[in-house]
Amino acid sequence: MEIVLYIVLLVVFFGSMVAIGFVCRRKAASTDGFLLGGRNVGAWLTAFAYGTSYFSAVVFVGYAGQFGHRFGIAATWIGLGNALIGSLLAWVLLGRRTRLMTRHLKTATMSDFFGKRYDSNALKIAAAIIIFIFLIPYTASLYNGLSRLFEMAFHIDFWICIVIMSVLTAVYVIAGGYMATAINDFIQGIIMVIGIVAVIVAVILTNGGWDQIFTSLSQVNDPAVSSQSGVFTSFFGPDVVSLFFVIILTSLGTWGLPQMVQKFYAIKDESAIIKGTVISTAFAVIVAGGCYFLGGFSRIYFPEKPADGYDAIIPAMLSKLSPILIGLVIILVLSASMSTLSSLSMTSASTVTLDLIKPYSKKEMSPKQEVLWIRGLIVVFIIISAVIAILQYEFNFSFIAQMMGVSWGALAGAFLAPFLYGLYSKKTTKAAVWFSYAYGVGVMVLYLFYSLWLKNYITLPSLLASPLNLGALVMLTDLIFVPLISLFTKKPDEKKVEKIFECYRKTILVPAEKVLVDEDEQK
Repeated sequence: MEIVLYIVLLVVFFGSMVAIGFVCRRKAASTDGFLLGGRNVGAWLTAFAYGTSYFSAVVFVGYAGQFGHRFGIAATWIGLGNALIGSLLAWVLLGRRTRLMTRHLKTATMSDFFGKRYDSNALKIAAAIIIFIFLIPYTASLYNGLSRLFEMAFHIDFWICIVIMSVLTAVYVIAGGYMATAINDFIQGIIMVIGIVAVIVAVILTNGGWDQIFTSLSQVNDPAVSSQSGVFTSFFGPDVVSLFFVIILTSLGTWGLPQMVQKFYAIKDESAIIKGTVISTAFAVIVAGGCYFLGGFSRIYFPEKPADGYDAIIPAMLSKLSPILIGLVIILVLSASMSTLSSLSMTSASTVTLDLIKPYSKKEMSPKQEVLWIRGLIVVFIIISAVIAILQYEFNFSFIAQMMGVSWGALAGAFLAPFLYGLYSKKTTKAAVWFSYAYGVGVMVLYLFYSLWLKNYITLPSLLASPLNLGALVMLTDLIFVPLISLFTKKPDEKKVEKIFECYRKTILVPAEKVLVDEDEQK
C-alpha cells in the first residue's frame, strides 16, 4: 500500500514537470528565450529558481546530516548564513548591477561576461573551460543521498533512481528551456518549504516534543569532539572556527557560481529585484535553516559517527515517520535535486555552446542552431554526470569523491572576486583576473592531489586539511589579492571601461516646462 502511494505521488510530480516543459516550448525558440526566458522573468519565479538551485539533495541529506552531527543545533547558523549572505546580501549587491551590466554587454553566460567586461577573449575561454571541468563533478554530487531514501521507500537500486530522474529532468529542460525550469522550480520550491516544515514538526513530536528533544540532545557527550556536556545544544557548538568556514563557503561561495548569478541575468526589472530579495531570503531561512536545524538533532539518533556514513543520518530520522510524510520527503528531495540539475546542465551546455563551440564554428550559427546545440549538450552533461554518480556509488572511486568535494571551492574561488569587482570597480585588471583563476583552481587541485596521494606523507594544519575550510580561505583571501594585484599591473583602457559602466548612469528626459531654468539664461 505504501509503495502504491509513493508511485502515485511520483507519477503526478513527474507528469506535472514534463507537462510544464512542453507548455513552455514556444518561449524557448530563441537563444535568449531558451536560456534567460527573454530576460522577462518575474520576482517569484526568479527568487524560487535561485533558491531551488542553491539547495539540492546534498544539503538536505548530506550536509544537514554531516554538519548537524558535527556542530549540533549550532549547525542552524549555516542555514541562516545561507539566507543572509548567500541570498539577501547576494541579491542586494549583485542583483541590480548584474542585470544591468549583462544586458548592456549582451552576455548570457558568466564566461562571456568575463570576456566582454575585461576585454579578453582568452579570459572567456579559460572561464568556459573551468566551468566545463568543474561543473560536471558538482552536478554528479547532486545524486548523493537519493540512494538511501529510495532504498528505504522502494527497495530499488540507486542507478534506476538516477536514470529516471535524469531522463525526466532532461525532457522538461530541453522542451521548455529556462521558463519551464523557472516554473518547475517554483512548484518544487513550494514542495520543499511545506516538506521541511512538516518533517521538522514530525521529528520533534516523534521524539517527545520540544523540551524532551533538547533535553535528550543535551545529554549526548562525545569526548572525541568536546569534554563539555551539552555542547551540541550550545549557541556556537563545539568548533566555532570550522563552523565559520562552512558558513563562508556555503554562503559567500554562491556569489561566484555561474548557475547562481545567471539567475539575475533573466529577472524582469528593478521592482522584481526588490521583491525577489525578500522572497529569496525568506525561502532560504525556511529551507536552509530548517535543513540544518533538523540535522542538529542527529546525535539523538547517532551519538557517534554512523558506520554507513553521514548520508545515513537523515534517512534514519525519517524512517519512523508516516508513509505520507516519507512520500512528501521523497518528492522534496527529488525537487531539490531536479531543480539544481536543470540549472547546472543549462549553465554547462550554454557555456560550451556559446563560448567554446560557436566562436570557432566554420559557419555562423543561427539562433535555432544555437538552441539545438544547447539542447544536445544538456543531454550529454546529464548523461555524463549520471554515469559518474553511478560509478562513484558502485565502485567508490576516491578520485571522483574528492573531485566532487573540491568543485564548489574551485569554481567560487576562481570567479567570485573578479565577478564582484567587475560589477563595482573600474580598476580591476586582466592580470588580477588571471591570478584569481589560477589561485582558485590551483589551490583546490593541489588539495585534490594531496588528499589522494600525499596525505600519508605530509600533514597539513587542521585548518587547511578540509576542502571546505580551504575553499573558504581561498575566496576570502582572493577578495584581498585581486584589488592588490590590480594596483601594480597594467591598467584597463579607461574609455572602454567607462563605456561598460554607462549602464549604471541613466538619463531621464522630462518636458521643458518641468525644467527649472535660470532667469538670466532666459534673457
